[in-house]
Amino acid sequence: MVKHKVLSSAIILTVVLAYFLLLLAIAFYTARGATNESFFIGKKSSSWWLVAYGMIGTSLSGVTFMSVPGGVDKGHFTYMQIVLGYLLGYLVIAYVLLPLYYRLNLTSIYTYLQTRFGNTAYKTGASFFLISRTLGASIRIFLVLNVLQVFMLDGWGIPFAVTVFAILLMILLYTFKGGVKTIIWTDTLQTTFMILALIITVFIIKAELNTSLGDLYTGLQAKGYLQIFDTDWKSKGFFVKQILAGMFITITMTGLDQEMMQKNISVRTLGESQKNMVVFSVIVVFVNLLFLFLGGILYQYMAAKGIATPAHPDDVFPTIALQYLPPFAAVVFVVGLISALFPSADGAITALTSSFCIDILGLKERSDLNEDEKVKVRTRVHLGVAVVFLIAIVIFRYINEGSVITAILKIAGYTYGPLLGLFAFGMLTKQGVKDKLVPLVCVLSPILTFILDKYSVDIFWGYQMGFEVLLVNGLITFLGLLLISYKKQDAVTSV
Repeated sequence: MVKHKVLSSAIILTVVLAYFLLLLAIAFYTARGATNESFFIGKKSSSWWLVAYGMIGTSLSGVTFMSVPGGVDKGHFTYMQIVLGYLLGYLVIAYVLLPLYYRLNLTSIYTYLQTRFGNTAYKTGASFFLISRTLGASIRIFLVLNVLQVFMLDGWGIPFAVTVFAILLMILLYTFKGGVKTIIWTDTLQTTFMILALIITVFIIKAELNTSLGDLYTGLQAKGYLQIFDTDWKSKGFFVKQILAGMFITITMTGLDQEMMQKNISVRTLGESQKNMVVFSVIVVFVNLLFLFLGGILYQYMAAKGIATPAHPDDVFPTIALQYLPPFAAVVFVVGLISALFPSADGAITALTSSFCIDILGLKERSDLNEDEKVKVRTRVHLGVAVVFLIAIVIFRYINEGSVITAILKIAGYTYGPLLGLFAFGMLTKQGVKDKLVPLVCVLSPILTFILDKYSVDIFWGYQMGFEVLLVNGLITFLGLLLISYKKQDAVTSV
């Protein structure tokens, strides 16, 4: 098939800059009168419906935008198993975790660990969040920036490190002052553009193939793409494992994640925050179905036009959009792509800044610093976090192999597992723990989980561990805490 004329880099750059200027205008408006408190939790004045809608873009990110459609050929619609688990996880967050956070009036959710166990456990939990969110967000940002680099900026001879620096600088400029208050509004804009890009691309492909949505659906059935459930209990994709994995991934990556929760606890009341979570969870299911549908018709398009399938599944969507569909589709794709990029980066940088300032530096309790001095500390941390991201993203470009979504979920299994174990032990028992031994338990747990994962086929009669390493990791942490526990009748629990 003859390729369409490739969209010029100048047009792409103009689109990116126009988008950024729009974000900057929103930041200027929302950051008026900003303080550290509004930076961290938006002064608890956020509207629930605004948070719910904006969280869609944050939860989807560039991973969903490219990895989910690209994985349809081999995985079919089995990704929905994990999404159904997400739905269950969001309900647990709404009716178990959010009441706890609101009752304790937390700014950082890891303060709960200090109240329940002690200062060492608190610092340990916050540190695992910092590591996990840095790695996970870096991979998400890398995925999007790598597409911009390979398909556009390499032709200009721009080094990848310069691309990363420029994007992170843009994000710093519009999050530097407003923090969460700004991000809630920019996420809403970015969610809108991402979903519009998805829908418009579906209709462009329909027009290019001169067919109907019904015929496209029939084509998905004929290829077997609509298969959702994997019933092979030995398989990594076994539906019970996937649903449980999705549920616990959501509980940890959303419910025990400062980035996601700082938006939810910025809502005025618990009831509104729960409403936000339930509405958001239902919408996410349908949006993920739409992404899978897009993936299926992208493969139909390639088959109909005789286009060779890219070697890397994550390259399917950008290859078709930027090289084969009309130029307008390329503009739509770029807008959708950067809409997937910015929520992955801005929220992560802000959350990591908040967590480091509050949990590690104890900035809120520092009586030796006035408000202006605290703001200076926070801005220096903000810059430092961006530098760490820059280094991590550049490194990941040289070690990346396989699907990005698989890498993110795998990392989550090892880094969020100790957080799952800590919170579960705190909420399900009345035991105290030997606080200074908590870091040892939380470090040994991922190591033991890795060994079990590596040799699971030999140990468990051919059983392959998948994303449920998170659950195993959390369980090992829980048992480790039990070993260092003691009776403490006055321990604070969630009930």
